Amino acid sequence: MEFSHKPVLLEETIKGLNIKKDGIYVDGTLGGAGHSKQILKQLDPKGLLIGIDRDEDALKAAKENLKEFQNVKYIHGNHDEIKEILENLGIDKVDGILLDLGVSSYQLDEKARGFSYIGDNELDMRMDKTQTLTAKNVINTYSEERLANIIYEYGEERFSRQIAREICKERKSKEIKTTKELVEIIDKAIPSFAKKDGHPAKRTFQAIRIEVNNEIKPLYDTVKTCISLLKSEGRLCIITFHSLEDRAVKNAYISATGKCTCPKDLPYCVCGAKSEGKIVNKKPIIATDQEQQENSRSKSAKLRIFEKI
Repeated sequence: MEFSHKPVLLEETIKGLNIKKDGIYVDGTLGGAGHSKQILKQLDPKGLLIGIDRDEDALKAAKENLKEFQNVKYIHGNHDEIKEILENLGIDKVDGILLDLGVSSYQLDEKARGFSYIGDNELDMRMDKTQTLTAKNVINTYSEERLANIIYEYGEERFSRQIAREICKERKSKEIKTTKELVEIIDKAIPSFAKKDGHPAKRTFQAIRIEVNNEIKPLYDTVKTCISLLKSEGRLCIITFHSLEDRAVKNAYISATGKCTCPKDLPYCVCGAKSEGKIVNKKPIIATDQEQQENSRSKSAKLRIFEKI
């Protein structure tokens, strides 16, 4: 494993967490531990970092990257289970939580995992290799309509129906097993005039990955849970890479500020809106021009910060 990939929005995220030297911090998407390393550098020995990742291989890589630090707990799990994870550790509240919702550079580097449309590898895409659902299952067993909807919704791919139709046509004759086979099918389905905007398979691969790892559906509830686990003045920093993720985070933040949702003609509030804190940055923080040039992954990244009150 190499650690050449600089974490996205690193300085902005560390600043956003407003780190206390003796605080307890959670990196719910540990990956190669680039963000975590910077958090640990600001903690004294009384401070603690809890690193969570679904990917056991990524956890091993993170342990290697953070071997100089003693005050780290490594957890194989999903950030959606953060409440249970903290309960098991006997921790009630924390000073800060970070979620970087992109695919880690570790997973992209591991071409054999099937996250990348470059090369010829098994259609897997599981962040947690202990789960049963794989990209191969999705591609070969989902109905044409379900595939088209996923590719359109999660990939924002305007040729989703053509791609789903072509997948179903091809799999009638033989099972689709590799990333290369899927790329060739997508390439056939998309008209040539539409292939100027990046790799033709990019959006479909993103959509299948989101489906395999159930990345969107639990997110709103996870954000609300994270806010409930913060101490007063604790910060939650979330980096998203997809409009659906960003919308879920934004809506959860707005809800947690206690914004009244009652009709305007009611004389008083009946929805029981109660504020848990404030949104630190009204507009999402995006990468600088320099970072976008140096790291293409940062181009779609958005950072939103919430502070518990």
